[in-house]
Amino acid sequence: MSLASLFGWGWRMFVVGGESLIDLVSAPRAADGSIHMVAHQGGSPYNCAIALSKLGNDTGYLCPISKDGFGSYLLEPLEEAGVKQLLGERVFAPTTLAVVTLDAAGKAQYEFYRGAERALDTDKLVAALPQDLQLYQIGGFCPILQEDADKWQVVVKAAIAKGATISFDPNVRPSLVDDFDAYKGRLSAFLDLAHLIKVSEEDLAALDPDKAINEHAADLLARPNCELVVVTLGENGSLAFTRDGEARAGVYSPPVFGDTVGAGDSLMAGILTTLNEQGALKPGKLSALGDIALAQVLRFGAVVAGLNCGQKGCNPPTRSEVDAVLARD
Repeated sequence: MSLASLFGWGWRMFVVGGESLIDLVSAPRAADGSIHMVAHQGGSPYNCAIALSKLGNDTGYLCPISKDGFGSYLLEPLEEAGVKQLLGERVFAPTTLAVVTLDAAGKAQYEFYRGAERALDTDKLVAALPQDLQLYQIGGFCPILQEDADKWQVVVKAAIAKGATISFDPNVRPSLVDDFDAYKGRLSAFLDLAHLIKVSEEDLAALDPDKAINEHAADLLARPNCELVVVTLGENGSLAFTRDGEARAGVYSPPVFGDTVGAGDSLMAGILTTLNEQGALKPGKLSALGDIALAQVLRFGAVVAGLNCGQKGCNPPTRSEVDAVLARD
């Protein structure tokens, strides 16, 4: 049992909004020249929702799911993890596909065929938000197109009106954007609404390669609502910044390494979980976190991410698995 359950800190719902998709990854070319594809469930917000629920949080997922077979495939891990699919009615649009093909040298080429996760009805999205809303997490594809960004911003503002803390994980993808300057404008509007922002060093380099990480963090903390910035550094760990504190943590290396798929999403879920259990996942409390508290938050997130990396694909750990590692610290 998590501390949130024991002391009643986690009774309000965490909701994650944003894309789910199917990764179709090519296997090595067959002897007859044909290409065989392997399907995996994915999408950064989708992964984060599953990770949050497996860590013991009451979690809802806000994204249209297709009526097609891939939609049913996407629902399976959500149901197994105990995530509540807040939009009960499935849509006719086909499931979004991320097709990953490998050339003879193993270099990957990505193409996205977007569908159900863009079948957005603003009224239905807002109506699906629970009344008792602790956190609203958004990111991924939401700012890529103006039409989608406009709808998701309405949802974020409705979540704020319900008293939710807003966390944002943009997953900047320049290859998906035709006009990067326009994208940065849409992204900026979301950043202005967020209380907690997680970015990777790759995200920051794409947005402005000439700025140091601490400069990026200072700029984000200067936005109207931002109180905590987390920057992931891949194998070099992670950083956290508030106006009064700063910390760094290394990675947790699992006994057996699988891959890094979903590591950042799992880390985000871990950070949100431990902040909630500390009573700090709310405006005014986030900004008060100092060096020691930030280091503890990053360590928890690192263990969640590291345990995920001990698996193939995105397979976040349960709370008991995380607690077992932390007990050895």
